[in-house]
Amino acid sequence: MGHRGARIPAEALIALRARLMTLAPRDAARAHEVARVAELYGVSVSSVYRRLRALHRPKGLRRADRGVPRAIPGAELERYCEIIAALKVRTENGKGHRLSTARAIELLEAHGVDTPEGRVQAPTGLLSATTVNRWLRTWGYDHARMTRAPPAVRFEARHANELWHFDMSPSDLKQLPRPDWVAPGKAAPTLMLFSVVDDRSGAAYQGLLAQTADLMH
Repeated sequence: MGHRGARIPAEALIALRARLMTLAPRDAARAHEVARVAELYGVSVSSVYRRLRALHRPKGLRRADRGVPRAIPGAELERYCEIIAALKVRTENGKGHRLSTARAIELLEAHGVDTPEGRVQAPTGLLSATTVNRWLRTWGYDHARMTRAPPAVRFEARHANELWHFDMSPSDLKQLPRPDWVAPGKAAPTLMLFSVVDDRSGAAYQGLLAQTADLMH
């Protein structure tokens, strides 16, 4: 009968694996070798197979629960962090001075903070500045990111034919001779390059058009 938690030395498992590798997959001697080790160390046969599989299994360098709060439920801690981050932003003055994390925790514990969902007050001693600062950085509530200007994003129409960009500029390559219909003393027409581009699809149309000084004004 196996003892729960009994330990098989790694050397014994390595030696057992070496012996099993010399045997055919369906050789009855394989089961005999495993049963002999199980009896020797007082464990079940299934335990031997399980420990053989785990013998060279790589182990993670990080905890399986890394990134998940353990002492406080994640949603509750994140709510406290949101409030503390908001207190730090709202109390910053023109010189960049603001409420410290420790002081914000004290206010949250001693008096509570009114929010649109009601007053939130943390239990005394539940939060520490070190823990809160770590999760503020993890969740992006640290002061540097909270006060960072949003990136500029160019507007783009959602559908084709919704927004057209129109531009015209004098043609530098082609000139028009002075036509007879232009009144004396008036400047010759200017050859203009007209460009129309659909904002969404990028479809473009370009064309040349003569434009007189009267129309330009």
